[in-house]
Amino acid sequence: MSRSKYSVLLPTYNERQNLPIIIWLLVKAFIEGNLDYEIIIIDDASPDGTLEVAKQLQQVYGENRIVLRPRAGKLGLGTAYVHGIAHSTGDFVIIMDADMSHHPHFIKDFVRLQQKHDYDVVTGTRYASGGGVYGWDLRRKLTSRVANYLADILLNPGVSDLTGSFRLYKKEVLAHLISVTKSKGYVFQMEMMVRARQLNYSIGEVPITFVDRVFGESKLGADEIVGYLKGLWALFTDI
Repeated sequence: MSRSKYSVLLPTYNERQNLPIIIWLLVKAFIEGNLDYEIIIIDDASPDGTLEVAKQLQQVYGENRIVLRPRAGKLGLGTAYVHGIAHSTGDFVIIMDADMSHHPHFIKDFVRLQQKHDYDVVTGTRYASGGGVYGWDLRRKLTSRVANYLADILLNPGVSDLTGSFRLYKKEVLAHLISVTKSKGYVFQMEMMVRARQLNYSIGEVPITFVDRVFGESKLGADEIVGYLKGLWALFTDI
């Protein structure tokens, strides 16, 4: 049986400070886990020089490990994943944030659980025993909890953390889910889980600790919250 390969998709926008650290942590996690890997950086024309930093990291770790697939501008998360999948060579795809809110040391838990049960999707959860959130004020915690509570009531997805974005997919499963997902923005990750359940893909959960971003600014504002509620209602009426 051939050894599985894991492709990490890292969409970036203004992450020049975070990128060297998250790449180092990813490489460390894969080496310690004795896993074959590649990290695909999909930079959307960051004005802060993220791509230049990525090129330097490619020289350090090798072009076979750090794959650069930049785009001409901010084109959205869904299309970033489509772009990344098209250039990935792994059997499995890992999606995560580049801002260090998702720690790579959890990847070994994702892989172990997937291998044990042959899950189509393994998703990280902040809201199961052993998980948690650090660095958020009460407003952010309440917003996330309420968002998941509303989604759970309306959509009955069968997972405890619907708005998370740290996941491992079988490559062909991710490609299929993206092809049937209609949402944009904050609701995109949520719809992916709802569609996975709808299509009878098997889903496992791993408790993770989420840490608020170290460098840069959070992208969650009033507009994103309104957009989430609109997207949630649209998804409810569509399912």
